[in-house]
Amino acid sequence: MPRRPRLCPPGLPVHVVQRGNNRQAIFASESDLKAFSTWLREAGDKHRLEIHAWVFMTNHVHLLMTPLATGSVSSCMQFVGRHYVRYFNRRYERSGTLFEGRFKSSIVQSSRYFLACQRYIELNPVRAGMVSDPAGYTWSSYRAHAFSRKPKMWTPHAEYLALGISQTARASTYRRFVAEMPSDQSVKDIRKALNTGLALGSRRFKRQIEALTGVRQHHRKRGPRNAAAGSRD
Repeated sequence: MPRRPRLCPPGLPVHVVQRGNNRQAIFASESDLKAFSTWLREAGDKHRLEIHAWVFMTNHVHLLMTPLATGSVSSCMQFVGRHYVRYFNRRYERSGTLFEGRFKSSIVQSSRYFLACQRYIELNPVRAGMVSDPAGYTWSSYRAHAFSRKPKMWTPHAEYLALGISQTARASTYRRFVAEMPSDQSVKDIRKALNTGLALGSRRFKRQIEALTGVRQHHRKRGPRNAAAGSRD
């Protein structure tokens, strides 16, 4: 089955996940995390990407970014991959691939979908049982949003900025929002969008993406008449 085309049009947020090959560890020390972070920031500057949210886990990373030019996301991930894999292989005296061949991505609608996705990303260490509070995990964007830290690569999204008239107010509102915890359905929707490459948003938003890109944003029902068509997707 042909791969679905990756959609990262300029101006629309996109949720990206890059995993280690066969889910192997991609970070083995604090130095590794710092190196990855440095190259990600450089890639964002070089390839015109606004980086809104992130979490670096042991064997994968989640990113929420807005590309400002065509091809920004792919160029960014290639830049980071090229530099980081070379560094990692040299440091640990290994060779070969480190990441899965393709990163996963999903366009994210602004409004409630964007902040829900951002919260999902920053709660990864909690769901994994690594910490009980997202503030206890260093390598995510949660402290920027919830406690007004200002990492160099961070660009707060308009949806976050709309949470309050001051940074203190926004941080307070955001902490309450994250404390509510996402519903099971919200988590399911975010994962489904990411795993299928479909947009995360309302039906109207998905129709708009279809019109913009010409790429279908819903699943066809399997059946005798469309089974053959489905095999060509």
